[in-house]
Amino acid sequence: MGVFFIINSVCEPGTSQRQDTRQARLFVENCVHTAMKVALINSRQDIAGCNIRHHIEQCLAQSPEAGRAGNRTYEFFDVDGRLIHAEGVDTGIDADLLIFLSRHTSVNPAPVLTVHVTGNYRDAELGGRPRTLAPAAPAMMQATLRALARHCPEGYRVSYEVTHHGPTELFHPSFFVEIGSTEKEWADPAAGRAVADAVLEAVPLADAVPLIGFGGTHYAVRETGIALATRGAFGHVAHTREIAALDEEMIRSMIEKSGAVAAYIDRKALDHATLSHLLDILDRIPVLRLSESEIAALGHLPWETCRAVQELAGTVGPGTRCYIHALAGSGPLTLIALDPVLLAEAVKAGEADLIRGFEAFSLAHLATQDNRLLPQFVVFCKDSSQIINALNTLCVKIIRSREITATERDCLIIRKVRFDPEKARELGIPAGPAYRQLALGQAIEHDGRVILPEMVSVRTETKIHIPGLEKNS
Repeated sequence: MGVFFIINSVCEPGTSQRQDTRQARLFVENCVHTAMKVALINSRQDIAGCNIRHHIEQCLAQSPEAGRAGNRTYEFFDVDGRLIHAEGVDTGIDADLLIFLSRHTSVNPAPVLTVHVTGNYRDAELGGRPRTLAPAAPAMMQATLRALARHCPEGYRVSYEVTHHGPTELFHPSFFVEIGSTEKEWADPAAGRAVADAVLEAVPLADAVPLIGFGGTHYAVRETGIALATRGAFGHVAHTREIAALDEEMIRSMIEKSGAVAAYIDRKALDHATLSHLLDILDRIPVLRLSESEIAALGHLPWETCRAVQELAGTVGPGTRCYIHALAGSGPLTLIALDPVLLAEAVKAGEADLIRGFEAFSLAHLATQDNRLLPQFVVFCKDSSQIINALNTLCVKIIRSREITATERDCLIIRKVRFDPEKARELGIPAGPAYRQLALGQAIEHDGRVILPEMVSVRTETKIHIPGLEKNS
C-alpha cells in the first residue's frame, strides 16, 4: 500500500507556514551544498561538553578532512554557567548553526546519546523564557541522530528528547547533542568520540521532510524511530503531558520555529480527550497530519509534489484519503476518472488485487474516509491517457478472472448468476444449510423434490462501455 494523506476541507497552509517551509528547505540545501559556519558551544563546568569538545578538536587537528560532512567551518565558544541559562549566547556570533555540546541527566539514568532543540511550552523551570521556543534545525538534528546511531558505543542507545529547557532567546537554528546520564558516561572517551564523529559527519538528507511531533515519553521513542528510518526530520516535539495545555499560538510557534510542513501524532500515547483537544487545534490552523506509515511511504517523491497531490485530491471533497503509489517524475498534475461501474465491479471481483495492481502505476488513488475506493486518480498530465488505459485493462483483467464476461465492440458484458433467497422461500425451502448448498451451485432435495440451483437463481447482465476495449482484447 502506498502512502496516504487525509485531506481536510481546509488544507492550504498560511503564508507564514509556506515561508517557513521555504526557509527550512533553503537551510537543508545550504547544509548539503554550500559552506556553513557552525558554532560549537559548551560550558566549562560541564564534563560531557568538555569531553565532546576535546574529541572534536582532536579530530580536526589530526586531519583537515575530519569535518567530512562537507564545506564547513567550526568555531568553538564556551561559557561559565549552565548552557540552559545561556540566553542570547549567539549575539554577535557569525554562524549558520549552533550546536550545544552538553550532558544529559535523568531520574532513571542509562547510557544514552541524545539530540533535541530547546524551548518551554509552559513555565521556564529549566532556563529560558516561559512559552518560548528556539529556532530548530530539523534536518541537521536528524542527520546527527543518524550519525550517533552509526557511532554509538556498545551499551548506549540514541534518542531524540522532547523540547523541555532553555535557552530560548536564540537568533540562529540550534540544537543540543548530549551524553547521558551519569558522570561515568559524561567522562567516557568512547562516548565523547562517538558524539564528535557524529557532529563532524552529519549530512542532512536533501529531501528531509521537517515535522513537529506530539505525544510520547521524554525520549520521543516513536519520533526517534521515524527519523532513523525515514525522511521525517523532527524539530519541536511535545511530551504527552504538555499537550492538554497547548493552544493554537504555541502550536503555530512549533510549526514556525521548526519550518515544519506537517505534524506527527503518537496517538497511542494520548487519551481520547487530549487527542480531541489537539486535533481541534490542528484543524483550525490547519496543518497536514501524517502517520508513521505515511511518512515511511513518502519514498523520494519531492515534498512539493506530495503537497500538490494532496491539494488536488482535496478538490474531490472533504475527508478524501490520497494514497501515493509509484508516482514519479515532474510536471503539472491532473485528476483522471474511471467509469464508476467498472471500478465497482473490479472491487467486487478482487479489491486487494486491484490495489496491488496500482503499485505498478505512476499515480495516487483516492478513497473516502471509510476507505472506499473513489474512481478519481491523481497523475501527471503527460501520463493521463496511458494510465487510464492501463487502469481500464487492470480492472477488466480482474473482473474476467472472477466473473463470466463477454466483449461486444467496446463494451464489457458481465453476466452474473446469484442465489435468490426469495425464490427459495417461495418453494418452501427454510433458511439454513440448504441455502448455502444452493448458493454454492449444489442441488438439494426438499419434500421429495430435487431443487436445482438455477430454480432459485437470478441472472443479471451489466454492460460497461470502455473506449479501446475491442482493440486491446
